[in-house]
Amino acid sequence: MDAPVAVRLAKLKREAEKEWRKKWRQKLGKAAPSSAAEWRALGGAAIGAVLKIILIIALPFAVLVRGSVFFYENGGTPVWLAVLTAAILTGGVVTAYAVWLARKLMRRGVRGGRALVLPVAKWVALPLVVFYCGDSLLYLASVNAKSEPVRAYYRSVHPLLRLALSTAILADRDILITDTGRLPEDYSRMGLPVNNRTRHYMQADGWIHAVDLRTTGRGVIKNRSLQLYFWLMGFETRRHVGTADHLHVELN
Repeated sequence: MDAPVAVRLAKLKREAEKEWRKKWRQKLGKAAPSSAAEWRALGGAAIGAVLKIILIIALPFAVLVRGSVFFYENGGTPVWLAVLTAAILTGGVVTAYAVWLARKLMRRGVRGGRALVLPVAKWVALPLVVFYCGDSLLYLASVNAKSEPVRAYYRSVHPLLRLALSTAILADRDILITDTGRLPEDYSRMGLPVNNRTRHYMQADGWIHAVDLRTTGRGVIKNRSLQLYFWLMGFETRRHVGTADHLHVELN
């Protein structure tokens, strides 16, 4: 290519880019709010969209955890039947999301949108719920346990409390379980009077009904949010000091 031609092409390219940027600035200027009321409306719409996304993401977990606790405490339902019932409802929520997505695809002209529903329910919703429940009930990462004895007690903690803990850890990776099961002699070791009514002991149903969570160094917002979460999920919470400041969470 001749040098003059290359120079002219480069110049045309620069002019085209300049014109393109100018048009986009004009479009952005027209689209930007021009008054305080418009800015408030835009902020409200943005907050609403964020809250909607959070609700969509949180709903299946809330149905699983809160549903399990509800059936267990109010219907006299055995714990595993309560978990199974809530898991089925959670699978229904995930399937409903698939139905919504399928309808969206159909509106855009994608064939077979309705045919996605049953496969998604069978091969996505069901395995997802089963895997999540299994992982929550059986596994606790070492970073979320203060010590190996605490981690060793994890499978002795009530299944509903394990589901709630696993879901909380999914949102807050810094959660640290400082205490789970106890024996009477543990109180002497900690320099505390023996508490014969604590739910840290193995209860009549064979499960430990209480855990302690670290609050030190986490900040007020995190600690209050965590306490609110467990309260909303149907658990009792108390912020108190034993050997150190902590959040006590228990299931009735």
